Amino acid sequence: MTDRAGRWHRAEPHHADLGKRTNWLRAAVLGANDGIVSVAGLVVGVAGASGDRTVLLTAGLAGMAAGALSMGAGEYVSVSTQRDTERALLDLERRELVEDPEAERQELAAIYQAKGLTPELARQVADQLSEVDAFSAHAEAELGIDPRALVNPWAAAGASVAAFTLGAALPLAAIVAPPASVRVPVTMAAVLLALALTGSISARLGGSHRGRAVARVVGGGALAMAITYAIGTLVGAAV
Repeated sequence: MTDRAGRWHRAEPHHADLGKRTNWLRAAVLGANDGIVSVAGLVVGVAGASGDRTVLLTAGLAGMAAGALSMGAGEYVSVSTQRDTERALLDLERRELVEDPEAERQELAAIYQAKGLTPELARQVADQLSEVDAFSAHAEAELGIDPRALVNPWAAAGASVAAFTLGAALPLAAIVAPPASVRVPVTMAAVLLALALTGSISARLGGSHRGRAVARVVGGGALAMAITYAIGTLVGAAV
């Protein structure tokens, strides 16, 4: 029993940045999902008005480029703001450690005491951590920030652009490759299957119920394509 428990314990992931890796993976899955739904809605809507392959390809590529650049720019701005906030908090913490190190050590001990340690043990932990790296100890305990692993806005932007583009490529290929008579049903089928996959992955990463997550994503994608196709059909008939 002990041996099995030991093997289970050793098999568990204990990477310090596991949470951040999971968040990046979840963001990539959601970015791909956005690319699938956005471009699928666009090309299916255009297909309702025109069956010309060149028109569909042009609209799909334009939607892919615009969506990917928008996602990348938005992610860059968002993560840059987060990084600037983290840096400002770290600068303040660094100044406080220089100006009043004893008060900061007492604050660190109070944090660990609030977590359940006895006052004596909390003080020992604070003292030992402060001797090793006081700045990192305070940054992680007080702010929840690892000063050695700040977020990277360029990496976030690049991941968003890549994920959106990858997701958008699926409905674009599905709408231009088949014959005109089956383009819309083939695209819808491919998109719904892809959305079921991304919904399942998102649920697994988030620890939520897989069936409900898949139903939400697939239902939303189907509704978006149905609405845009109806709009395209109406516009095509009117024009």
